[in-house]
Amino acid sequence: MIDSEGYRLNVGIILCNDEGRVFWARRAGMRSWQFPQGGIKYRESPEDAMFRELYEEVGLKRGQVQKIGRTTDWLRYDLPERYIRKHSLPLCIGQKQLWYILRLVGAEGAIRLDCSDKPEFDAWCWVDYWQPLDDVVYFKREVYRRALSELGSYLVSEQVPVSAAGFLATQQKA
Repeated sequence: MIDSEGYRLNVGIILCNDEGRVFWARRAGMRSWQFPQGGIKYRESPEDAMFRELYEEVGLKRGQVQKIGRTTDWLRYDLPERYIRKHSLPLCIGQKQLWYILRLVGAEGAIRLDCSDKPEFDAWCWVDYWQPLDDVVYFKREVYRRALSELGSYLVSEQVPVSAAGFLATQQKA
């Protein structure tokens, strides 16, 4: 869905493990890496879209993750001019995203990149919490910074059994 301003409604997913490291995936057939993300369908709630995208892109179901938090508001990025499909209507000028942070509670072996007809990713790894800021494509960097900054506080709360020491060490880098 594209809103009246030209932004595609979308969800982003930060999946972490018990050490506070995050799931980082390489786009199929490309050299670029990113967090899982995807569009919200008509009449689909953002949370339902997040769980659908999580399964399609990462192979995980609701019971294999714990939802820790979500950004309080939409985060937006504009597409560079060369990526705007000018002959496609409605015109999409960027993404408007709600970001979720999840913790893997199932087995790491359950992660699968082949759960859709056209897989988005062909490789993945766990990386330090702030590493995606160095690696993501430049036009998504500010949205990633804002999402990681807002959602990182959930990792060091007493309700989430994630190593705060590992998270705090990587946070000092940012």
